[in-house]
Amino acid sequence: MKILTKAEDQIMQILWKIKKGVVKDVIVKLPEPRPAYNTVSTITRILVKKGFVSYKAYGKTHEYFPIIEKDAYREFYLQNFLSKYFGGSFSNLVSFFAKENEMNAGELEKMIKEVETKMEK
Repeated sequence: MKILTKAEDQIMQILWKIKKGVVKDVIVKLPEPRPAYNTVSTITRILVKKGFVSYKAYGKTHEYFPIIEKDAYREFYLQNFLSKYFGGSFSNLVSFFAKENEMNAGELEKMIKEVETKMEK
């Protein structure tokens, strides 16, 4: 799996949300100013080549759909991010955010309890 560019990620976020659609379906979900049809079409074809998206052809029209789950990409992205910036350590990441956001011990304890609760589920 590869890291997505900002534009590719934007298209994938939409495809994950709508599940499937033609290029025009993606364009209407993009914020203003919207890119040209050809731009979105090119990015979508790149996503096909990267293995994130597949399609069904209906004549000249292609209906695109994600083949990589959002959770799978999120896990890959976060592992890559942790590895690249925090030596693969979640503790280093949490310490960084705690320091940058001037979190106190009570806020950290609350965060730990939330994580533990989610892990139990």
